[in-house]
Amino acid sequence: MTKKPDWLRVPYYDNTKNESIIDLLKELNLNTVCVEANCPNRGECFSKKTATFMILGKNCSRKCTFCNVGFGVPEPVDEKEPDRIAIAVKTLGLMYVVITSVTRDDLPDGGALHFSKVIKAVKENTPKVNVEVLIPDISSLKIIVDQSPAVISHNIETVESLYKEVRPGADYARSLSVLENIKKLNPKIYTKSGLMLGFGERKEEVIKTFNDLREAGCDFLTIGQYLSPSREHYDVKEYIKPQVFDEYKEIALEAGFLSVASAPFVRSSYNAESSFELLRN
Repeated sequence: MTKKPDWLRVPYYDNTKNESIIDLLKELNLNTVCVEANCPNRGECFSKKTATFMILGKNCSRKCTFCNVGFGVPEPVDEKEPDRIAIAVKTLGLMYVVITSVTRDDLPDGGALHFSKVIKAVKENTPKVNVEVLIPDISSLKIIVDQSPAVISHNIETVESLYKEVRPGADYARSLSVLENIKKLNPKIYTKSGLMLGFGERKEEVIKTFNDLREAGCDFLTIGQYLSPSREHYDVKEYIKPQVFDEYKEIALEAGFLSVASAPFVRSSYNAESSFELLRN
């Protein structure tokens, strides 16, 4: 396993500041991708009293080699989960909320109806909140689009040549079509995608991915360093230097993205409201 460089040291955050949000999540029996995916930014986000909610259980129906979210038999859909998330959003005083899910290939709509119910519950409880949803490559997009979230995100994750190794259950063209079809259904909704580096991709492949995403109408882009959760997961092939992330940001902006966040610790939901607020100001 490649040794981590100095620039990949996670800043320390006092965990005692996080107790209130952790207690609230436990009380409401809610999952977050922050915990389940072992996100390096969770200490910072929890200290700011924010989190990315993960709906439809903890068990994913796919086993991507990069992901720390559990693989297993999907849990029954919790019909009361939308109301509990709405309570959490109001209690935390959030004005921008990100909601994601495990992949649910076992459900006919991939979980689209449940996403729709969560968006509706949050908006009804806190009408001024802006909702971003980070969705799997589900086909029943109209159900979600009809709820008019501010942003619909779907992560491309890696370059096309590495899909079979990194995302064996996914398809590069299908992911691009998700973003493209959102725009066809409602051009006013912002779309977003995320790319991780360090899988062994080549620079020209990264730039091609930028262009493919733009052709699909993608508005926002996040670029971060892949960090292997364990020795059983896909190994890190390279740690990308911060200046390379800066270079990719400039290239992506030149390609036409409205907003690009590019740095080693950037994740798709990290400071998600910043891209949206940038356009509102």
